[in-house]
Amino acid sequence: MPILLAETFAKTLGSPTATFGLLLAIALIIPPFFERLRLPGLVGLIAAGVLFGSSALGWLDPKDETVILFADIGKLYLMFVAGLEIDLVLFNKTKNRSLSFGVLTFIVPFLSGVAIGLFFDYGWLAAALIGSLLASHTLLAYPIVQRLGVVGDEAVTVTVGATIFTDIAALVVLAICLGISQGDFTTLKLLTLLGSLSLYTIAVLVGLKQLAKTFFRLTGKDEGNQFLFVLLSLFLAAIIAQLIGVEGIIGAFLAGLAINSVIGDGPVKEKTEFIGSVLFIPMFFIDMGLLLDLSAFGSLFRTFQIPLAIITALLASKFLASFGTKLLFGYSWPQTWTMWSLSVPQVAATLAAALVGYQADIITAPVFNSVILLMLTTSILGPLITAQSARYIAITETLTEPEPLSWLPIPEDIAQESSPFTIVVPVYNPKTERWLIELAAIIAQYERGRILPLAVALTQSQMDSPQMRRAIAHCQRRLKDAELISNSFDIPIEPNLRIEHSIPQAIYHLSREQNASLIMMGMRSPTGFASNYAFNPVHTDVMWAAHCPVVVSKLLKPPADLKNILLPIENPSPLTVRVMRFAQVLAAANQGRVTMLHVCSPFSSETHRTRLQKQLETLITQLPVSDCNIEVQVVMRDGVVTAIAKAARHYDAVILRSQRHRTQPGFNLGSLAAPIISRITTSVILIGEPHPDRLRSSPQARSDR
Repeated sequence: MPILLAETFAKTLGSPTATFGLLLAIALIIPPFFERLRLPGLVGLIAAGVLFGSSALGWLDPKDETVILFADIGKLYLMFVAGLEIDLVLFNKTKNRSLSFGVLTFIVPFLSGVAIGLFFDYGWLAAALIGSLLASHTLLAYPIVQRLGVVGDEAVTVTVGATIFTDIAALVVLAICLGISQGDFTTLKLLTLLGSLSLYTIAVLVGLKQLAKTFFRLTGKDEGNQFLFVLLSLFLAAIIAQLIGVEGIIGAFLAGLAINSVIGDGPVKEKTEFIGSVLFIPMFFIDMGLLLDLSAFGSLFRTFQIPLAIITALLASKFLASFGTKLLFGYSWPQTWTMWSLSVPQVAATLAAALVGYQADIITAPVFNSVILLMLTTSILGPLITAQSARYIAITETLTEPEPLSWLPIPEDIAQESSPFTIVVPVYNPKTERWLIELAAIIAQYERGRILPLAVALTQSQMDSPQMRRAIAHCQRRLKDAELISNSFDIPIEPNLRIEHSIPQAIYHLSREQNASLIMMGMRSPTGFASNYAFNPVHTDVMWAAHCPVVVSKLLKPPADLKNILLPIENPSPLTVRVMRFAQVLAAANQGRVTMLHVCSPFSSETHRTRLQKQLETLITQLPVSDCNIEVQVVMRDGVVTAIAKAARHYDAVILRSQRHRTQPGFNLGSLAAPIISRITTSVILIGEPHPDRLRSSPQARSDR
C-alpha cells in the first residue's frame, strides 16, 4: 500500500496539472518574499528554479513539456514587452543623439565581450555571442526616473532611444551566430539571412503597424478581440522569424515595437503586460533557475576569472560609452551616471539570448552561469545608482527651471480661462458627503470655480423597476443635500444625476465632458486607508482612467479646521508644485500654514542637505502669492516613514502625492505613501496625479507652460 501511494504521488507530481500548479505557486509566493529582503523578485524566481530543479529537490524538470511551453512563451513575452515599453515619441525627439549613444554603448561592450571570449579560448563564434550579450541592456530602472519626474531630461530620452539600436543589433548578432553554428554557413547564406531579416523587419514594423491600426479602428472598443489580436501578432511574428531562419525573440521584439504606438497606454496594453508579468514571464525566470548547473556555478567561485572579467568588462565598457557621450554632447556628471546606470542592467534581451545560445551549444555552462551572475549584479547595482544620480538631475532642474506646473489656475487668471475651475464630487454616502462637499467648496470658492455633485444610479434592464426607482430617489436625496451644504459657501453648483452601467465610468466621463480640474472622492471608514487594497474598485478605476488629478480624503475633522498641514516631499521636483498648490489653497482658505518636510539619511552631507533646502525654497517661489505661510524642514532620520508619522501628530492633516503609473490594471500608491498612511492617525488627503505623458500632452498642461 505505501509503495502504491508513493507511485501515485510521484505520477501526480509529474503531471502537467501539478507542474503548472507548482509554477503558479512559485510565481505567487517567492517574489514578494525576496522584495521584502530588498532584492529583485526575479532573483527569487531564479533561486526557486534552482531549489525545485534537478540540482536540489528535483520536483521540476527543465525538459518537461509543460515547463518548456511556458518558458518559451515567457521568453517571447519578455522581448515583446521590452518592445512595448520603448517610448518611440521620446526616441524621435533625440534620435540622432540616441543613435550616437546607441552605437557607443553597443560597440564598446561588444568588442570587450569578444576580447574576453578570445582570451579564454572560446572561439570566434562564442566570443561574438558574448559580446552581443554585453552590448544590449534593459531599462530596469526606468520607473525610478519616472517617479523622480526626470523622464523628459535629454540624457534619459537618449538612453531610452539607444535601447532600440542595442537590442536590435544584439539580436541580429545572435541570429548570425545561430546560423553559423548550424554548419555549412557561406557568405551567400549570410547575405541571404541579412536580406531576409531586413525585409522581415520592414514588413513587421510597417505592415503589422498598419494592420493593427486598421483592426483597432474597425473593432472600436472591443478590448477582448483587440487583446487577442495583440497576442496573435506576437506569436505570428515569432513563428515567421523562425521560418526565415532567425530566433523567435527577434520577431517578438519587433512586434512590440510595431504595436507600441497603436495600443498606446490604454487598457489593451495594460491587459497585455498584466498577463505577461503575472504568468508567463515569471515562468521564464524559473526555467532559467532550472537550467543553472550548481556544480558549474560553484566552480565559478573557484575559477572566478570568467565572471569577474565579464562583469568588469560590462561596467567599464558601459561607462566608457556614457563618458564618450558626455564629451560629445556636454552632459553633466549626474546625467552621465544616469545614462550609465540605466544602460547597465542586463535582463530581458541578455537572458533570452543567453538561453538561446546555451541551448544551441554556442556558449558553455560557465559562461551561461556568468551571465546569470551578471544579471543579478547589474539588476541590483543599476537601480541603486539611478536613484542617486537621477535625484541630482531633479534637483538641478528645479533650481534652473522657472516655470511652474501648477494644476490649479491662479485666481487672477480665471477670467482668461476658456472654462471655469471645476470640481466633480461623486456623492453616495451621507456619512462622508458633508465634509467632502465642504472641502470641495473651500477649494472652489478660493479658485472662483464651481462644484458638480454627481450621483450615479446603476442601470437596470427595466427603467420602471423598483430597484431603478429606489436608486434614483437615493440619488436625488444626495444631490439635494449637496446643494444645501454648498449654499453656505455661495458658489455655483450644478447637480448631475446619471444612469450608467458603471459608477467609475460615470465619474470620469462627466469629468472629461466638463473639462474638470479635480475629482474629489471620500473614504467611508477612518481605518480604511491602511493599504492599497483599502481602495474600493471605484477609487482604483477612477484613479487609473481619469484625465485630471483625483483627490481621495480621509477626514477626521471638518475641512474648515484643517489649518496646520504637513506636506511630506519624497523626491523634490517641478511636478511637486501641483500638490504644493493644493496645500497652499487649503491652508490659505483656513488662515493656516504648510510645512514641507523632507527626510534624508543621517549620512547625507551638509552640501546635499543645503541643496535640498534651496530646492524646496525654489519650489515655493513658483507658487502664486497668498495669505499662507509655507516653511521648509529638512530632517535627518533613519526611518522615513517613522519620521513622517511622528511629525504628523502635531498637524491637522497630511497631504500626500502619488504619481499614477500605468504599469498594470488598478492603482498603486507607491513605495512610501501606503506605509505612511497606515501609520498616521490624523486626516489624510491623497492626491493622485495623471500619468506624466498625459500631463505633458494635455491642453491644460500646455497652457500651464
